[in-house]
Amino acid sequence: MKLKLCTWQEVDTYLQESDGIIIPIGSHEQHGPTGLIGTDAICPEVVAHGAGSREGIMVGPTLGIGMAQHHLGFAGSITLRPRTLAAVIHDVVQSLDRHGFRHIYFLNGHGGNITTVNSAFQELYADFSLHGGYGAEAGFHLKLGNWFTGKRVTRLSDELYGDRNGSHGTAAEISLTYYAYPEAVKNAELEPRKAPDGSFRDAADFRRRFPDGRMGSDPSDCCPEHGERLFEAAVADLIEDYQQFLKS
Repeated sequence: MKLKLCTWQEVDTYLQESDGIIIPIGSHEQHGPTGLIGTDAICPEVVAHGAGSREGIMVGPTLGIGMAQHHLGFAGSITLRPRTLAAVIHDVVQSLDRHGFRHIYFLNGHGGNITTVNSAFQELYADFSLHGGYGAEAGFHLKLGNWFTGKRVTRLSDELYGDRNGSHGTAAEISLTYYAYPEAVKNAELEPRKAPDGSFRDAADFRRRFPDGRMGSDPSDCCPEHGERLFEAAVADLIEDYQQFLKS
């Protein structure tokens, strides 16, 4: 179920049966010569919609711009400051909580979001601990899940790509986007075929260390067929994790 395609009456009806919702969250940034700018938003969105349609789970709008300052050395990348992203998370959670959503699951597609989103969660809980009075407890439960770290996805990524999957512009995420948008498959020469890996500091440092935008990856054999298998694995991982989350 997509929130954007519901009426408010339909949302009210849904809330009589479930207080859970999935919010895809990602980023818009470079992913190398063959990866789409929107990869980190596309992946959690398509996985969330897959789980939502199969299990009748409400899926909210994708938060498609994340904390990606280190990618600004590449054209098309967009970032929010950490404090801006944290403020967005804060307002989204409070809006949903007002209507009766109590289990709010953020499905993430961008490693750069993890620290900021978890910090935003702690700020929300701190509001109750500091200002709610003795014994006050937040009525909502929050969780951040990363589609790319699920056990089925990890196992399949290892099977398909091994150490060529990399840590940014990964073969797995590029294949998943090719499954979602086969008309957008890209072809480009990769030199070197497997990109270097390592650490970075800011946008200039990233561009200097990883000049084509990849980190440790070789996406030369990415394809929609691999993406379909990864999609099925990711949907199964999400459904399992989300159902466990609802029991919290």
